[in-house]
Amino acid sequence: MDISLLREFQLDWRLAGKAERTATDYTKAITDLLVQHPEPTLCDVKTWIATTTSVLGRRKRGQAVRALGKWASTNDYGVFDFWRQVPLAKETMSPQETATEQDYKNALCAATTLRDKALIEVLWSCGLRRSEIARLDVSDVNFSEGFLIVRTSKTGKPRIAPLSPSARHALRKHVGKRSQGSLFGMTTNAIRLCLQRLGAPSAHAWRRGWAVQALRSGVSETSVRAAAGWSSGAMVARYTRALSGELAVEEFQRSWLE
Repeated sequence: MDISLLREFQLDWRLAGKAERTATDYTKAITDLLVQHPEPTLCDVKTWIATTTSVLGRRKRGQAVRALGKWASTNDYGVFDFWRQVPLAKETMSPQETATEQDYKNALCAATTLRDKALIEVLWSCGLRRSEIARLDVSDVNFSEGFLIVRTSKTGKPRIAPLSPSARHALRKHVGKRSQGSLFGMTTNAIRLCLQRLGAPSAHAWRRGWAVQALRSGVSETSVRAAAGWSSGAMVARYTRALSGELAVEEFQRSWLE
């Protein structure tokens, strides 16, 4: 296989607005495959996938081959024509930690500084990733219109994240008279340690909790996707799968009261 196709695959993936990190991961996986099997057959691919013991690892490898094969088929490049036959390992979904409103209240009570209180408010209001919070600058906060600008995200695309009134208030107190500089002055590790010190869930648990709470409050899936920076509804479903039945019941109950 012509290795230069991988570069074109990455470029097309990014131009389609998909997550750059995913394309990079897929390209690394395929490169590993080609080192072992320069002209891989379906049997070679299955053997390569089976060499990793991790279910998630096997699934990622299968997804990489399928993604490249689908792209090559669309462009009539004639490689990985067997991509539809590549098996995908099934993930066993274990319960994932999800921050609740009570976690939010407990964390606010435990927070003793304006910075920590503002951090908790932003996590509950915006559901940002730790890396996104660490990169925030004071100038990224729009107090008048009530949102944050996330300039660099996992997908490589900027977005805005709405701020609740309480988050806006907490940030005003934290920022004070500053007009520039890092919003929180914290690294991703510092954020992790801060949450541990407060006895609060992880940042990812806050992100899941934020998504669930938003849907419970009647925010549309489209708006949740936009605010979270997700390119499809698949991530919304993944984050809220465990509570989907409960959310459905609540939605029907609201409809009957209208």
